[in-house]
Amino acid sequence: MKKLRFLLFPFSVMICAQEVDTLQVKELQQDLSKDALKVQTYTLKDGSVRTYPKPKLFDFITKLPRNFIDTNKDFVAKDHAYYLGGAVASTLILLPFDQKLIDNSRELGERWGMDKDNNYTKVGGVFKIPKDIGSTLYLIGNGSTLVLLGIGFGTYGLIKNDYRAQATASGLMESLILSGVFTQTIKRITGRESPFIAEENGNKGGAWNPFPSFSAFGKNTSNYDAMPSGHLTTFMAGITVIADNYPDAKWIKPVGYTLAGALCFQMMQSKVHWASDYPLALLMGYFIGKTISKSRYTSSEGTIGKTKYKLDLMASRQWEYNMVGVKLSF
Repeated sequence: MKKLRFLLFPFSVMICAQEVDTLQVKELQQDLSKDALKVQTYTLKDGSVRTYPKPKLFDFITKLPRNFIDTNKDFVAKDHAYYLGGAVASTLILLPFDQKLIDNSRELGERWGMDKDNNYTKVGGVFKIPKDIGSTLYLIGNGSTLVLLGIGFGTYGLIKNDYRAQATASGLMESLILSGVFTQTIKRITGRESPFIAEENGNKGGAWNPFPSFSAFGKNTSNYDAMPSGHLTTFMAGITVIADNYPDAKWIKPVGYTLAGALCFQMMQSKVHWASDYPLALLMGYFIGKTISKSRYTSSEGTIGKTKYKLDLMASRQWEYNMVGVKLSF
């Protein structure tokens, strides 16, 4: 892995028979100082050192094509075949249980006093203010959450002249776009009904109508856009960008993944997504987030190395219900 290093060295000036152009020497020293200011280094608790080049305003756009290609490479990489295969296998295993899991989730939601609908009040016709806890959980997977986080990191980065915070803000914006590209592509291929539409149409487990026309998808989106979950992909990508840029903040992953689990339950109890919509979304979100974050820094131990993943199918009984799910460990 290439390391980005800047060497500052003194210049010794020898006067022989010629006069030294002191102005030229000063200009050269100023140029070197400017170059040194174009990167910032951060030493992590494990002793590794990360170097962040000064972010550019449109990095979230200019880096997009390369990161799109690199994410695709990650999916089909030889050493990742097990993980992609595990996500596909988990999806297939969950499919027969989808309707039962939706029904059980709704029963639990009712027991806990959760509304089956996601209710909001719009402010200025743009910003959504959730009316209850369930709606709040659903909103965290919305793109507006990443935009607000991006604004927060960006503002802090500019005020403090912190390149890492600026890079995180740029990465969050890019993750929002890249998540949309991946999920929308697969949604338009699979064409799976959302649970609440499937219930109206009497299709247990949801009907599949692959490759719907653009007009049909636009007019009746919920008839085709369940697989995979765009909310979960977006949220997972955003959390991964933040966690990877701030690995010393150990609370980010536990809090983030707990919220992701709560989001998954909310989308099931409100009949927006099936359980089998999640495995691929989790894997995509993680790969997208990792690819984006590692494109913005270099490390003394490499930008990412070989990340070990483990995808397990889980079954348990809680609150008098049989539960089935998947666990992605990394």
